[in-house]
Amino acid sequence: MTLIKMEKDGHVALAKIDHPPANALSSKLIEEVDQLLTEVENDQDVRVVVLYGEGRFFSAGADIKEFTTVGSGEAFTTLSSKGQQVFERLENFPKPVIASIHGAALGGGLELAMACHIRLVTKSAKLGLPELQLGLIPGFAGTQRLPRLVGVAKAAEIMLTSDSISGEEAVQWGLANHAYSDEELSSETLQLAKKISLKSPIAVKHALKMLTFSKDQYFYEGVEAEAKSFGEVFVSNDAKEGIQAFIEKRQPTFTGK
Repeated sequence: MTLIKMEKDGHVALAKIDHPPANALSSKLIEEVDQLLTEVENDQDVRVVVLYGEGRFFSAGADIKEFTTVGSGEAFTTLSSKGQQVFERLENFPKPVIASIHGAALGGGLELAMACHIRLVTKSAKLGLPELQLGLIPGFAGTQRLPRLVGVAKAAEIMLTSDSISGEEAVQWGLANHAYSDEELSSETLQLAKKISLKSPIAVKHALKMLTFSKDQYFYEGVEAEAKSFGEVFVSNDAKEGIQAFIEKRQPTFTGK
């Protein structure tokens, strides 16, 4: 089953995440993001990519049930590193990628969106990193990209409380570019994508390349440290309790072990 379906509208590639019921960010979906990037990079007709979700959500987070099949902290570190590599490729992609977010972009879903160049949201959308609620931490560079976008204090609040913020708040906090009504999002996204597609592809490519130099010099060190912490946290009793509680739809009881 293909989890990302693409069609083209002029020079715009419309890539739809179709992984019901919540467009969970599974390993297969991450692989297909990588494949999508290869496909559109080699397609000279595509100048802008729009990434959006089918159904009620952009992506409500990682596939938690998949976590139960990962046997060790080292394997979890490898899983984290793979996601980081794909999202790093996305952030450094030579063609603009716009995340069009409705419903929810949570956990890995928000980490995916943060790796895109532009984020457009509905006013009612919910964005957050609830991993600590599971006894985990964000593992796809969310701990690094979020503070770069909203500042350390706001990033700490979002991660430590596990609370989500609305699309309107996301714009105010610098996490999203613009917020629209549910009815406006698709048309406004396409309008922006087509506007960008009229620009010189070579100029756009170089402009995006220059933006990568704005990264803090410690970003890559932070991403590597995040992957290691991701694996270490995964083998804790708290993580096992948090994941089990999520599956059983109950409040977790953490002991700090």
